[in-house]
Amino acid sequence: MKRELGVIMAIEVHDGGCMCGAVRYRLSGAFTYSAHCHCRSCQRAVGAGFATYSAVAPENFSVTNGKLAIYRSSPGVERGFCRKCGTSLTYGGEAWTDIAVMTATLDDPAAAAPTSNVYLDHKQPWVALDDALKAFSKFP
Repeated sequence: MKRELGVIMAIEVHDGGCMCGAVRYRLSGAFTYSAHCHCRSCQRAVGAGFATYSAVAPENFSVTNGKLAIYRSSPGVERGFCRKCGTSLTYGGEAWTDIAVMTATLDDPAAAAPTSNVYLDHKQPWVALDDALKAFSKFP
């Protein structure tokens, strides 16, 4: 809760974690974006046609249990995962103003509906897109 002009305002809070429960995290504040990423790096990182991320400002992300293992997947990019079960959890890096979590690792993944598809230059031909979402050949 925060107080603004004498009124108590609820702060959005979302918890999540890995499959085995060794790593837990908390997001506070509003999501800055939620998107399906079709780049080859994300496809390989999650073993699927695309990865779905939801992001918050870095100061609104905290690990509440355990410790993220970090893999530097490309220059300036860090992917966080659970060392015990291997669940992909986070994405961020030097050029990113946000920290993103894999939306499916939220306790309530429905809280962050994706609004766009990004890196469509790498989309697999067998992935069907939702035409209601914004579409970008790269990251906007």
